[in-house]
Order: sequence, then structure tokens, then C-alpha cells
Amino acid sequence: MILFKKAADLRKWLDAQHSKDDSIGFVPTLGALHDGHISLVETSRSGNRLTICSVFVNPTQFNDPKDFKKYPITIETDIAMLEAAGCDILFLPSVDEIYPTGLEAKQHYDLGYLETLLEGKFRPGHFQGVCQVVHRLLDIVQPANLYLGQKDYQQCMVITKLVDLVEMKISIRICPTLREPDGLAMSSRNTRLNKEERETATTIFQGLQLIKEKFQQENIPGLLDRVRSMLEKDSFKIDYVEVAGATDLSPVTQWDGKTKLVALVAAFLGEVRLIDNMLLN
Repeated sequence: MILFKKAADLRKWLDAQHSKDDSIGFVPTLGALHDGHISLVETSRSGNRLTICSVFVNPTQFNDPKDFKKYPITIETDIAMLEAAGCDILFLPSVDEIYPTGLEAKQHYDLGYLETLLEGKFRPGHFQGVCQVVHRLLDIVQPANLYLGQKDYQQCMVITKLVDLVEMKISIRICPTLREPDGLAMSSRNTRLNKEERETATTIFQGLQLIKEKFQQENIPGLLDRVRSMLEKDSFKIDYVEVAGATDLSPVTQWDGKTKLVALVAAFLGEVRLIDNMLLN
């Protein structure tokens, strides 16, 4: 695996490798890697000649500065995991390398209603920061295929919108959420949970399973209230528990028997904010 810290060096190397049949797969991450990230790398390797992973904790997407400061940094472990997975290139830039003229946004991305609901509502400015960094990374890497995890469901929709807005010819591959044996979605933030919180965190998965099992028979608002009660009983502070259209995130209170649906949850357990989702049909 080759490690690059400078965008110009990476771009020069990629340009030297270029041929008409090249395909580059790209996996952007914030680091603190887990098996979910590695599954994206492995999927990329199976479909591309080169697989590039980036590790960059992007300050502009953290609407809470305390959250940014506490984000886990495990770069030595990350490098070992990527090498073992057969990743070809690791891009490990500094903040100055990604934002050479400073953190202030140079462009506003018209994401429409996606910024007004769910993550957009509870993390104002978050998706503009995501677009800022992903646009910069895509300009540098210029991949054919971009690999994202379904756990960040709304973010996948935002990045799809971004690629369309900036008119890049990139195929977006959304891969299933990987889970621990007890159902908890793999997440870098899980490392911040203490033992008791880690056991309690599975309530989110149990709530999503309940929605999936019952949404066709029960009143959806009442079902969501049951899940909220489950979470509150276990000391979660809830941002949202919702059922929405899987293609556009439009809120759903009654299923019409055909629309594809997704259930989405975001809640704090102690200081750690956890998100998860589940396709229902």
C-alpha cells in the first residue's frame, strides 16, 4: 500500500498510471476504521483495478466542536487494517491540504429539502461540510466508483445529489450496513461507549426490528411511539425515530402497500450520538 499526504503527489502518481481501461474505486472515511469500512474496501477491490481509501477527520462537518475533538483517532491501526485488506493507496491529508485557503466555505451546495429534515434538521451545516470535503476529495482522486455505507443513509443521498450538482461521472455504490453479532451497527463512535452503554445501544436495533415486523399491521405513528418509549426507558435522548420513503425520505404515517420504506433513528446515549436505519420492504 502506498501512502500519500499531499494531493499533488497523489494526483501526479495517478496521472502516471493512467490508461483507458483504468478503474479507480474510492472509499472516503473519517478513520477509526472497523469491519464495515473494510468491507467497502474489499467490495471496491473486487470491481476496480485500484482502490484508494482516504482517512481525514473533516472539521467542517462537525456542527458540535466537542464532538470533533472527541472523535477517535487510530491511524496506526487504520493503516494496518487497510494493508491487510489489500488497499492500494491511502490518502492521509492534513487540514491545510484539504482546505489550503481556510475552512470557510467557498461554495454553497443546493441540497434542497435534504437539509431540512432528519440529520439536516438536527445537525445544521453538517451536510454542507460533507459536500465541501467530498467535492474536494473527488476532485483529487477522480474515481470511477465511490463506495459508501448504508448506515449513513441520508448522507448517501446527499453525496448522490452532490455528484449530480457538480456533474461528475462517478458511479455511487451503496453497500449494506455491517452489524455486530448483537445487531448494533458498526460505527467508529461505538468505541466511545462504556461497557454498560455498549450493551444498551442494541435497543436501537431492536426498535428498528420491531418497526420492520409490525409496520404492515399496526398504525405507524403508534408504532414509532412504542420505539421512542423503548429508547427513553433505556436513557436515550432521541433526535428522531421516523419511517420515510426510501427514495426521497418523505415522512410516512400510513403505508400504501407499495412504497419502499426505511426506518431511521438518531439518539444520544450519554455523550455519544448513534444513528441507524433499516429498509422495511
